[in-house]
Amino acid sequence: MTTVEVNFDGLIGPTHNYAGLSIGNLASVGHAGVVAHPKAAALQGLAKMKLLLDLGLVQGILPPQERPAIRRLRELGFQGTDEAVLERAWATDPALVARVSSASSMWAANAATVCPEPDTADGRVHITPANLLTMPHRAIECLETARALAHALPDPEYVVLHPPLPTHADFADEGAANHVRLCSAHGERGVEIFVYGRSAYDRTGQPVFPARQTLQASQAIARRAGLEPRRTLFVRQSPAGIDAGAFHADVVAVGTESTLLFHETAFVDKRAVLDAIRRAADGLFEPELIEVPEADVPIADAVRSYLFNAQLLRIPGTEKKLLLAPLETIEVDSSRAFCDRLLASGASIGEVRHTDLRQSMQNGGGPACLRLRVVLNVAALERVNPSLLLDQALHARLVSWVDRHYRDALVPDDLGDRALLRESREALDELTRLLGLGGDYYGFQRC
Repeated sequence: MTTVEVNFDGLIGPTHNYAGLSIGNLASVGHAGVVAHPKAAALQGLAKMKLLLDLGLVQGILPPQERPAIRRLRELGFQGTDEAVLERAWATDPALVARVSSASSMWAANAATVCPEPDTADGRVHITPANLLTMPHRAIECLETARALAHALPDPEYVVLHPPLPTHADFADEGAANHVRLCSAHGERGVEIFVYGRSAYDRTGQPVFPARQTLQASQAIARRAGLEPRRTLFVRQSPAGIDAGAFHADVVAVGTESTLLFHETAFVDKRAVLDAIRRAADGLFEPELIEVPEADVPIADAVRSYLFNAQLLRIPGTEKKLLLAPLETIEVDSSRAFCDRLLASGASIGEVRHTDLRQSMQNGGGPACLRLRVVLNVAALERVNPSLLLDQALHARLVSWVDRHYRDALVPDDLGDRALLRESREALDELTRLLGLGGDYYGFQRC
């Protein structure tokens, strides 16, 4: 049966701003307080989606979440009308308002971990929404994420949508940003690689910056899916890489089919990791393991350029893979030179393209951050909610929607503006009609 990889991208929301909330994310912290451009951000994200659509790939959409999240402010004791709640919270605790106004759900790589049907015990796709509990502004996402995924993939015959893991630090989970699947082809059995930053039971060798994924969370996700133990790996991300700004594994490694592109400092005990990958793949495929040495691309340049936070794609009808990287990759000398050598090396990556995601990048999210990969067979694909699959007409409607509703510029001090609350809700209310989500999708629509 034919199997395809669907990229579900997060649609960037109208409160996109730079509040510097993400400790360990150097771009986020470094751009704190600068002027953000929500309209440009959303249009850049839509342009990337359209590029993949034009290349013949199946492109899905996950809607932005309701922000500011007034419900969280009410949970914390603020009372009155929604406008009054916002004003009182802003007067009392602007930092809290920033946390409930983040548009960070745009980074769909953190939405969930997806284990495709060729690898699971029951032959269904298993999805666990990430609890994202390490960062307060992200921990409020998981229930809305689960709702979005249930709308996009509604048929339990083909997809098992698990609840998020328990909201305890032992089970901190950051989703697909710490998960790589290698295989000969998407529809064949593969090797699932879970990358964790720390064990809940062993605090030795902890990085200074937060290690957001635990071994115990990754193991629980694998158990839920019934993955074959000998084809499932749990490898630790290098603490030095985390402290250099690689807050997720997808900042230092990217893989698809049999190819893994990774930085020399990506993993603890690199040699053992590579040997384990080869053993796990034995009898299924020959892994192509492409290491980028520190001497060629220093880890600081890897983080600055987001060379690894690219989408590694198989374009229909092509023999070589495409690396879709951010513009920053050609602006950093070492990453640009490496890409030139890669294309001349005879590796399976035969093309590098660049896409402008400057607004997302300044908050620490490149092409890979913006998408959740879901491998589906044809029967399962037919059950996907068609209103959440991009086509040319929907792209045009969404561009028009963004042009009408999004602000050109936004600074953190705007987050307490009741007009922004009203504008955001008007935009999301119309979006539910554009995407066929119904008139009660968002919480404010159910009041």
